Amino acid sequence: MFAAERRQLILEMVRANGAVSLRELARVVQTSEVTVRRDVRALEAEGLLDRRHGGAVLPGGFTRESGFPQKSHLATAEKTAIADLAAGFVEEGEAIVVGAGTTTQELARRLARVPGLTVVTNSLLVAQALAHANRVEVVMTGGTLRGSNYALVGSGAEQSLQGLRVSKAFLSGSGLTAERGLSTSNMLSASVDRALVQAAAEVVVLADHSKLGTDTMFQTVPTDLITRLVTDEAPPHDDRAATELQALADQGVQIAVAGASGGAASGPGGTGAPGGDAVPARQQRRDVPLPGPRRQVPGAAAGLRSATALGEQPAGPERARVADMRRR
Repeated sequence: MFAAERRQLILEMVRANGAVSLRELARVVQTSEVTVRRDVRALEAEGLLDRRHGGAVLPGGFTRESGFPQKSHLATAEKTAIADLAAGFVEEGEAIVVGAGTTTQELARRLARVPGLTVVTNSLLVAQALAHANRVEVVMTGGTLRGSNYALVGSGAEQSLQGLRVSKAFLSGSGLTAERGLSTSNMLSASVDRALVQAAAEVVVLADHSKLGTDTMFQTVPTDLITRLVTDEAPPHDDRAATELQALADQGVQIAVAGASGGAASGPGGTGAPGGDAVPARQQRRDVPLPGPRRQVPGAAAGLRSATALGEQPAGPERARVADMRRR
């Protein structure tokens, strides 16, 4: 493929999806990430797109939200690895909330095997992934259906979350920075995500490396309320993503890194996960410990179960946390 053809295809992908990782662009145009990066620089010089950490976005500083059909085909290997690792942080008998998104949908498919779990969600995709899980109870919020991402939003969704108490919230978004935290491009989605956060004692963000350093319009979770980030291994030359991860860790966010299939390990292999399940050998993991006490979400207490499904009974002590991995 000639350079002009490659760049036209890259531009079409960015226009269709709003944001695309370099890894995905290289896969589609069948060339190296080095070549794709050079093409992205050339297109940025013409004002046709903007570069971001590990990817490219529409020009103008803020990415627009892509629909489900586009998102479902992006960074599939990374989402799978992230979901595999994030599932290890869920224990039997817990009550959790899971937000909308293609990465959280992947997580839900793995949660179907966790007995005694209660999942509160505003996502039809998450609910569908758990619909046939006999040992998992699914609680749907109310609200108005937003067809682009199959999520329930609006005042009905937010009101149904009032008074809810769960141990963890698992959320994804359009961008993540150390300065602003997690953000999304849609106001209604952001408002529901904030309500999900208020219900949880801990907040776990699922975001692949292409979202690091990307800032979108509406903040959903400020950095000081993020307990843990589960992400994938950025390319070795992506210094900006590494810098963003370090900045997040410096602010007290625990970092867990999952490698896409075939990646070289960044820490000891075969590390056990909370709940007793072993992390698959193809994953990597690097946990950065919290430097001090975390600020609690107002009104939330660790280990509490869903008031709706579990009758406000406190859960037992959490199992031992995963041993801290040394930083790379």
